[in-house]
Amino acid sequence: MAESNGQHHYTFHVKMSCGGCSGAVDRVLKKTEGINSYSVSLEAQTADVYTDTVEYATLLEKIKKTGKTVVGAERDGEKLEV
Repeated sequence: MAESNGQHHYTFHVKMSCGGCSGAVDRVLKKTEGINSYSVSLEAQTADVYTDTVEYATLLEKIKKTGKTVVGAERDGEKLEV
């Protein structure tokens, strides 16, 4: 029987124009409990989040509260509504 830890990989495509923008996204993710790891890339315009406890809607809301526009998202490679 295969073991699954339930971890999901979320990719958020976020409009970020400067280091301040990516810094804002970085700060909200850093403060979010339950995230195993994350990375924010200004160059790629993405935020990648690995978690097994935080729901997609919670992550989306936190990123949107920074004032940045989320133009797309994926969970484990499958597109999600934003």
